[in-house]
Amino acid sequence: SSGAILSYIMCKAMNRSLPNVIFGGYSALGEGSKTSDRNSIQTYQETNVNSVSANIQNASNIIITPGYGLCVAKAQYPLAEMVHELKKFGKKVRFAIHPVAGRMPGQLNVLLAEAGVSYDDVFEMDEINDDFKSTDLVLVIGANDTINSAAEDDPKSPIAGMPVLKVWEADNVIVVKRSLGIGYAAVDNPVFYKSNTSMLLGDAKTVCEQLLNKIKVDLQQ
Repeated sequence: SSGAILSYIMCKAMNRSLPNVIFGGYSALGEGSKTSDRNSIQTYQETNVNSVSANIQNASNIIITPGYGLCVAKAQYPLAEMVHELKKFGKKVRFAIHPVAGRMPGQLNVLLAEAGVSYDDVFEMDEINDDFKSTDLVLVIGANDTINSAAEDDPKSPIAGMPVLKVWEADNVIVVKRSLGIGYAAVDNPVFYKSNTSMLLGDAKTVCEQLLNKIKVDLQQ
């Protein structure tokens, strides 16, 4: 059935067995990097729309990594329009989609297509993961667990071994989220505190609309 196929896809993408996902989740898999175990205060860099707009305009090669937060905020339309504007001025802009991003596999692909994003600009994790290291700027919108570096760097993490998008390998990373809150896996994300990451906190749709308007004005000057 379609439900069984979706379950298989999700389990494979998370590197987990079906019984583990159903009965154990992530909580029983590891001891590292849980929010409740945080013993030290980590600092992060916060940015604003004007600075991010300037960063985007200065970048030639951009990858956008959307997650569940984009779906909830319905931010795909202003985001798609922003990408259209950037491509008119010669920017290379692509989307990186994790197999389990969104409510179910394929949801983000559908939402982006509905908003007018070209299929040629949307790439699956296996197709684009090696490209982050040669990317000027990554714009993360509403993603958390699917970009968590602890999956690779912390063998004690509950998500250790889960394939993730290696956004932190880019020159600069901008993360758009409502807050620094945890994702479904309930673990901290070290990417938020890396030196090449800046946090733009706010509603994804509102932020994308503000970026779109700012970029339109700046690029036409």
